[in-house]
Amino acid sequence: MSEQKPPQAGQPAAQERRQSELEILVRARYPLIYVMSWEEQRVIQETRNIASRLNKKVFEWSITMGLVPSGTSIQSQKQKDSASQDPLVALDTVIEHVEPALYIFKDFHPFLTGHNMSVIRRLREIAEFMKNTYKTIVIISPTFQMPPDLEKDLTLIDYDLPGAPEFRMLLDRISEEIKENPKLKVQLNEQVREQLIHAMLGLTVSEAENVLAKTLVQNRSLNAASVEVIHGEKRQIIRKSGLLEYYDAFEDIRSVGGLDSLKGWLQKRSAAFTDRARQFGLPAPRGVLLLGVQGCGKSLMAKAVSNIWKLPLLRFDIGRVFGSLVGSSEENIRRAIKVAESVSPAVLWLDEIDKAFRGSRSSGGNTDGGTSARVFGTFLTWMSEKTKPVFVVATANDVTALPPELLRKGRFDEIFFVDLPSTPERKEIFKVHLAKRKFDAAKFDLDTLALSSAGYSGAEIEEAVVSAMFNTFYENKPLKTEDIVQSIGQSVPLSKTMSEDMDHLRDWAKGRARWATSAEMLKEPNSETRKLEL
Repeated sequence: MSEQKPPQAGQPAAQERRQSELEILVRARYPLIYVMSWEEQRVIQETRNIASRLNKKVFEWSITMGLVPSGTSIQSQKQKDSASQDPLVALDTVIEHVEPALYIFKDFHPFLTGHNMSVIRRLREIAEFMKNTYKTIVIISPTFQMPPDLEKDLTLIDYDLPGAPEFRMLLDRISEEIKENPKLKVQLNEQVREQLIHAMLGLTVSEAENVLAKTLVQNRSLNAASVEVIHGEKRQIIRKSGLLEYYDAFEDIRSVGGLDSLKGWLQKRSAAFTDRARQFGLPAPRGVLLLGVQGCGKSLMAKAVSNIWKLPLLRFDIGRVFGSLVGSSEENIRRAIKVAESVSPAVLWLDEIDKAFRGSRSSGGNTDGGTSARVFGTFLTWMSEKTKPVFVVATANDVTALPPELLRKGRFDEIFFVDLPSTPERKEIFKVHLAKRKFDAAKFDLDTLALSSAGYSGAEIEEAVVSAMFNTFYENKPLKTEDIVQSIGQSVPLSKTMSEDMDHLRDWAKGRARWATSAEMLKEPNSETRKLEL
């Protein structure tokens, strides 16, 4: 075997690694290589480059064209080989060829299912035959389909999406192409360039080219506004996945009353995804688990994180993962993780994770064939071993339903307990909800409101404000403190109806979790001080 040539000057490091992996397999005479990628043209171009270096021919097969020389135009009906559109005929043609060659089979995965035993059998025979030849079959497909019969014969390559070096080259090329066009402007300083490249991570080269063309048509320039256009393209990717939801979070740190300890913890990590943090040696934060009482701001805080850190927020509904087909749930969780990693850095929000993974603890694999346990195991493994900057925010109400493996150190950076708001926190919460509804909070007796709502959660306080607004609107009078106090007195808080459960939750959290509220904020004001009139 000839020696592999060194990478060409100026090639991106990530691309060098991918080319080496595929080329080494070809040089080692691996007969069947399965490349999993949406970027068919990138893989084909790489295969052609390898063939050129090794002095081999390249043929392409598709169900529409048959087996033809690589590069044959779809408009060229003369070179179309109708007979070899049949996959068995195409494989027989591969055997008949004697010259060294690489054979690219596009979208061949439907023929690798169990009912195509003749194709599977032929591939097994070819795999043995081609070990002593200079021929290799490269299957390119966006999805993975491998029958057990071929597990020992097929070698899988997971072709990564392009990285920052590839997008830097793409941006340079497009900037160069349009610089002479008087109708288009390039307004890119180094900071904006890095923002654009960073925003394009997770896209294919084709998607990146399309979205840059879109921003040129829309804005007549490449500038800082192009970043939002790229984020819009990412929303499409998330929406098409069907498993994740790109959540437009409008909540910020000011939308959350109280929880000062948790806010401080998050703000200290707001720059953790920057180049400066990496140069300092800081790892990207892994995640946080928010345990506690219902309606006390856990989900609200998860939404606010993305605004604090200026990262996209992806909501992960575990219920969508569980499919009806055997094995589809495990594939769904892997696909959801891959999509989240492809648009990283990002915040992945799992709401009420205790309900999502309850079956992994209670069923023991008996009621659902072990599906819950396998999905949970896949998620746990990813949490421990993930290298991409995906920050997981999980919320839970019932700690007894959480599998102990999830609480082990290394899964999350920190576990925070969110309790009912203290008096100072309730005062802040009233300020937030009054201001949100365009009322001047200074015109209300916030101390009285905070004292009268003892034992109420943030959600119950909000409902009391809204209920009082309905009453005063109906009576056609302005909203006053007394109206809200009256509304509070007409409802029974959850802390009374579920007091035993909350006490148990607090007992569990002592020594196991960090309080989301600081000790200073937990101090109740002195009763005599409250009576002073200044």
